[in-house]
Amino acid sequence: MSENDNHHIENSPEYEGLKVNQGIEQPESVSNDSVKRFLKKKRNLLTANEYVAGILKGDITLLSKAVTLVESSKSEHQQLAQEIITQCLPHSGKSVRIGITGVPGVGKSTFIEALGKYITNRGERLAVLAIDPSSERTKGSILGDKTRMEELAGDNKAYIRPSPSAGSLGGVARKTRETIILCEAAGFSHILIETVGVGQSETAVHSMTDFFLLLMLAGAGDELQGIKRGIMEMADLIAINKADGNNVEKAQMAQVQYKNAIHLFPKKESDWEPGVLTCSAFHKMGIDTIWQQVEKYKKQTVDNGYFFKKRNEQSTYWMHETIEEHLKRNFYDHPEIKEKLKVLENYVLNDRMSSFIAAGELLKMYSNLK
Repeated sequence: MSENDNHHIENSPEYEGLKVNQGIEQPESVSNDSVKRFLKKKRNLLTANEYVAGILKGDITLLSKAVTLVESSKSEHQQLAQEIITQCLPHSGKSVRIGITGVPGVGKSTFIEALGKYITNRGERLAVLAIDPSSERTKGSILGDKTRMEELAGDNKAYIRPSPSAGSLGGVARKTRETIILCEAAGFSHILIETVGVGQSETAVHSMTDFFLLLMLAGAGDELQGIKRGIMEMADLIAINKADGNNVEKAQMAQVQYKNAIHLFPKKESDWEPGVLTCSAFHKMGIDTIWQQVEKYKKQTVDNGYFFKKRNEQSTYWMHETIEEHLKRNFYDHPEIKEKLKVLENYVLNDRMSSFIAAGELLKMYSNLK
């Protein structure tokens, strides 16, 4: 029996007819230290200068990575994100920011794709962002929008960014505003910001956009139901979508109703008179007329100074919002406050202390901890 045969009992005489060859020599195993070094290398972040250089060149991959840093809750990511934003600020502000909202089923995805393709076909670059503070509960729609807007998603002049997965409205909105700065620095001349959530998200979008577009439907019952007066007052233009086929007459009737309604609202500080138009995003009808209104609005407000006045007001507004959010997060994250909060909540629930006194005690305790 050969030396090789001694390695395998199957090669013994009693196993006649069976032959097992010796296997190849096994390579040296990779040490844990090698794996750790490899993983650490993969996790290493670029410097702020490297991210900014890529963004300014229009590198979509680095732009997306920078936006991910903005959305991250890790302190190291936030610090790096703020460095990137600070360097990008001088290169931002050159886009037109358009907020788009509308009642459920109004066809926002179809409309955004139609308007987006209209913009990119003119040779201009477009970014589509979303504000969705409620997506953890509802799963939102912007991720679905990215698959539904197939034509726009495949356009090399367009960039569609899903919103953060969840969080407070203030936090999500702040991150969206910071993403706007990065997109503008990357050369996107038009930013569409969609509200996916409901309620106060429209107010948040209005506070970071130049032009606010409200999409509505006709033939869905009372035309003024299902939409808050405050949202209609914020609108710079109302567009009645799905004005096609048998719905054309209903859309025209709704147009008259909305025109009558907006005349009752106070005059806007911008001196702009909001209009009501009809369109069919599916058939790409009326999109050009809507875009003409956006351009007319920008020219008028730039000429009368309101455009930049509003942007300055928005910048200071978001400074105050960020301070409030930071203070609130620090307060609730403090371990001693967390512990005391549970105790005082029980006192309030058992009528041993009023809500106001409990809040006062917690705030006094917090100020002494600082």
